[in-house]
Amino acid sequence: MPEAPWRRIAGFRVVVVWPQTGYAPPPATSAGLRARVAGITGILLILAGVAAVGVAVGFQTHAPQPAPSQAGVTGASSRGPSLARSLPVSVHIPAIGVDSSLLHLGLNANGTVQVPSIRTSAGQAAWFKYSATPGQIGSSVIEGHVDSQKGPAVFFRLGALHPGDTIDVKLADGVTAVFRVTGVREYAKSRFPAKAIYGATNFAALRLITCGGAFDYATGHYLSSTVVFASLASSQPPGGRS
Repeated sequence: MPEAPWRRIAGFRVVVVWPQTGYAPPPATSAGLRARVAGITGILLILAGVAAVGVAVGFQTHAPQPAPSQAGVTGASSRGPSLARSLPVSVHIPAIGVDSSLLHLGLNANGTVQVPSIRTSAGQAAWFKYSATPGQIGSSVIEGHVDSQKGPAVFFRLGALHPGDTIDVKLADGVTAVFRVTGVREYAKSRFPAKAIYGATNFAALRLITCGGAFDYATGHYLSSTVVFASLASSQPPGGRS
């Protein structure tokens, strides 16, 4: 086997090896995970602050922020169901009116995380292709902008979700993975819990991430991130319900 290529992510050297048949490898071992989480910590800090000038600049409208009553839990009480690996196609969140196809984005050449273009794809969410596919055992991550210079973006109302709300992710094999929200939290960039977001899990986890908190007009960035935690509850077969 050829030597694995090394990549730098936010100043950390992290080995990145992906099979030819897909984007991400099977869930990482605990030893490999520690190295990945260390590198991805930097990615998340970048992602948490990525935003164009917020909608508040031109619209004086603020995205919903999660209240303490929405905090819930970040894990699952049991392993629960899981699905075979299949790339995600779209995400549907009935409670907040989200219905978006999914981009598949990874890392930029400099090791920073790719995000949808604020100019052309503010209304579209993206799956981080180096995370588990939705429904696999492990953490699957979907990101999206909260707003743009034109107004609310795809995840503008993400902070309005509550534990118990559902998130449907359609997969390439026709199956729809149905996740149930377990918690909604806001984290300052300086205290972003990278391990809780990207760390290995023993259940099929989904994390949705967008910008949140106060907007810093001096830097053009939000100071916090809104994160939704969810776990796989069930699935719908192609053309019907399970």
